[in-house]
Amino acid sequence: MRADARDNRERVLRAARAAFAEHGAQASLNKIAQSAGVGPGTLYRHFPTPGALLVAIIGDDVAALCEKGRDLLDHRSPAQALRTWLRAVAEHATAMRGLVAARMAAPPAPDTDAALAACHERIRATGAALLERAQRDGAVPGDIEIADLLTLVNAVAWVSEQAPCDEYLLDRLLALVRGMEPSPQEEET
Repeated sequence: MRADARDNRERVLRAARAAFAEHGAQASLNKIAQSAGVGPGTLYRHFPTPGALLVAIIGDDVAALCEKGRDLLDHRSPAQALRTWLRAVAEHATAMRGLVAARMAAPPAPDTDAALAACHERIRATGAALLERAQRDGAVPGDIEIADLLTLVNAVAWVSEQAPCDEYLLDRLLALVRGMEPSPQEEET
C-alpha cells in the first residue's frame, strides 16, 4: 500500500473510532470520511461495508480478548477463569456506545460481512473452550450454551452502557448472571 493510501486508511480509522465512540451505530460514514479529510470513495475503497470498518477498528481488541481467554485456560479455577473472561467480554461490548454489543450479541446472519462473522466466531470459540472447562469441573451446569451466555453478557453490557453514571452497574448485573455472587467491590470490603 502506498504511503498516502496508508495515511488515508489510518485517518479514516481514527475518525471512525471517534465517531462510533460518540454516536455508536448512528455514526455517519459520510461524516467519518469528511472528518478524516477524505472523500466517501476513499472510505469505501478501504472499507466496502460498515462491518469491514467496524472489524478494522475492533480487530486488535478481539485478538487481545481471545488471547486473554486462551491464557485463562491455564487458570487453576475454571469458574474464575470463565468469570474473568466474561467480564472482559462485557467491557469490550461497551465500546463505541454499545455498537460492539449490538453487532456481537447474536450470531451473524449468513449474508453478514465475513470479517465480522470471523470476529464473532473467534470470540465464540474462545468462550466455548472456557465454558466447557468450567462445565467439566462441575462449576457450571452442562446445559448452558456459549451462544446464550454471550448474548446475555452482551445484553448486560449494553444496559450498563445506558447508565454511565452508575460505575458498578456492570458488575452488579454480571453477578446476577453468575448466580448472586458478590460483586468485586463487595469482595474488597
